[in-house]
Amino acid sequence: MSEMILVLDFGGQYNQLIARRVRENNVYCEVHTGLDLERIRALQPVGIILTGGPRSVYGEDALLPPTEIFELNVPVLGICYGAQAMAKLLGGTVKPAQVSEYGKTQVELVGASKLFAGVEKKSVAWMSHTDRIFDVPENFSVTASTVNCPVAAMEDAAKNLYAVQFHPEVLHTVEGKKIFANFVDICGCKRDWRMSSFVAESVNRLREKIGGGKGLCALSGGVDSSVAAVMLSHAVGKNLTCVFVDHGLLRKNEAAEVEAAFSKFDLNFVKIDAGERFLTKLRGVTEPERKRKIIGEEFIRVFEDVAKKIGAVDYLVQGTIYPDVIESGLGKSAVIKSHHNVGGLPDFVDFKEIVEPLRLLFKDEVRQAGRELGLPETLVSRQPFPGPGLGIRIIGEVTAQKVSIVQEADAIYREEISRAGVDKNLSQYFAALTNMRSVGVMGDGRTYDFAIALRAVLTDDFMTAEAAQLPWDVLSRAANRIVNEVKGVNRVLYDCTTKPPATIEFE
Repeated sequence: MSEMILVLDFGGQYNQLIARRVRENNVYCEVHTGLDLERIRALQPVGIILTGGPRSVYGEDALLPPTEIFELNVPVLGICYGAQAMAKLLGGTVKPAQVSEYGKTQVELVGASKLFAGVEKKSVAWMSHTDRIFDVPENFSVTASTVNCPVAAMEDAAKNLYAVQFHPEVLHTVEGKKIFANFVDICGCKRDWRMSSFVAESVNRLREKIGGGKGLCALSGGVDSSVAAVMLSHAVGKNLTCVFVDHGLLRKNEAAEVEAAFSKFDLNFVKIDAGERFLTKLRGVTEPERKRKIIGEEFIRVFEDVAKKIGAVDYLVQGTIYPDVIESGLGKSAVIKSHHNVGGLPDFVDFKEIVEPLRLLFKDEVRQAGRELGLPETLVSRQPFPGPGLGIRIIGEVTAQKVSIVQEADAIYREEISRAGVDKNLSQYFAALTNMRSVGVMGDGRTYDFAIALRAVLTDDFMTAEAAQLPWDVLSRAANRIVNEVKGVNRVLYDCTTKPPATIEFE
């Protein structure tokens, strides 16, 4: 890569989103944790961003960057905890705030700043902090404030050091994208990073890495694993075997659709029916993380069994992407939920190495990569489906009956969404089965059945999301059909929670 902006991770939950905001400006960006000064120098970044984090910069467990990074003659942007770390290391004062801020807050700019070029003087930003900067370091000036946070932003323009207490990376910060674009300009970036070059370089690296070795791709039929499969196929051809595991937790008719789609590609394709195997492992299990880990381990065991039948396999290929990594815990980041292909992996895996060619990409970037690789738009634009499948859209124990209920309800909901023509604007939409039973009345008789929850979200990165405001008539038709056509359901709810505080999936 000719130029790169380095993100130093201090454990915040939006850290990968920072990288995405930089890449939107056609600049390559990587997130790293625990780097020493020499490693940072070796990476030769044209700019550095210090992320948020859950600690206090004055605490015993504080994670702080090397002070020397501020003398590397490259622009540095500190965000939230990163802003406080900059203040502390350069002689400022950070203490607990009298009033903590969480959520949308109005920020007012003070004076001129290259970081805020073209930004409205007053705009809404996303805050999430209990500490704040009280005294700025020498030669720094305050450039923004809020009612409860007088130092909402500061800078030493002569040294290109910038800090913001709020989170410009989340969509709740109205002017956030403009702020990142300004920082990219401050770094003097050429903005020449393209997905086409990423794909070509990735294929070449995979070819060099795997060589004549054999690969086994964990193919779910979703966007991520499909793109990973085709990318590896370009790199190693017939040395790749794609294994599609039907774990019995797929959407209605999905197994047949996946098999039909991949029959058009020149791939070694193997379909494994393992529904009973997974349901047996999940029997009696209700804790969400345990379910994810069981599904993750069983996937690996199935792949190992297949590998033994087809001969020695050196590499397991997975469609892991950046949001999977951050939510499963990166470095000191908190674990939100273990993804079956990251935090859900067992301790021992009988492969030489796990290969994750999309690990540095976000969902929209994966779609771009798929187009570059020649995948059909029907596959590239498919809405996401989690690896653990309906296992995490069923609250509590997973049973065959519950799987059938949620499959039928989900099919009806998706059909009504499509029929109404509102699916084009939605990022993801599905039905989930709650663990709640409630009293109802059908045919003049009392029922005591399950409640289905419907969800639809709008997002461009899947790190944050807004609940979609679906037309009431669409929801009404879907609800009416579900309670009439799906046995065991007598109530339908709509989830209107954003991410955060909720996640997109239910477990």
